[in-house]
Amino acid sequence: MNTSALIDTYLAGTETVRQAVKGMSREQLSSRPIPGKWSTQEVVCHLADFDPVYADRMKRVIAEDRPPLFGANPTRFAAVLAYGDRDVEEELEIIDRTRRQMARILRAVPQEAWSRVGLHNERGPLTLEQLLTAVTNHVNHHVPFINEKRKALGLA
Repeated sequence: MNTSALIDTYLAGTETVRQAVKGMSREQLSSRPIPGKWSTQEVVCHLADFDPVYADRMKRVIAEDRPPLFGANPTRFAAVLAYGDRDVEEELEIIDRTRRQMARILRAVPQEAWSRVGLHNERGPLTLEQLLTAVTNHVNHHVPFINEKRKALGLA
């Protein structure tokens, strides 16, 4: 996929998540219809927490030479960052604004920037293109889990 199409797909991720949660009540969003799995609300909070992490990584790869990139523990985030008290609409807005800002930045970088590298402490060297691909795929990875919960709740 070329970088312009990848950026378009990245931007579309917000709407993909919005559609996945559309029409769900607060109770449905916070329920755990599948034992041992996160609620839909927790999935959305997770996406909202990690989109800015990825944006920071991409910004540093663009602006710095071989910057260190640090992993984060999603289970720990979910346990201590008040996922049950957060507002899904606000979380979606964070994803949307982060992606819109980042897309403007990405559209302005020269072609050679796509091969710039950051050094992830767990995954090793990652290019700007690999980071954008990873965060774009992050939504596509999690939306099926939301759809699975909708089905378990008897929602279309």
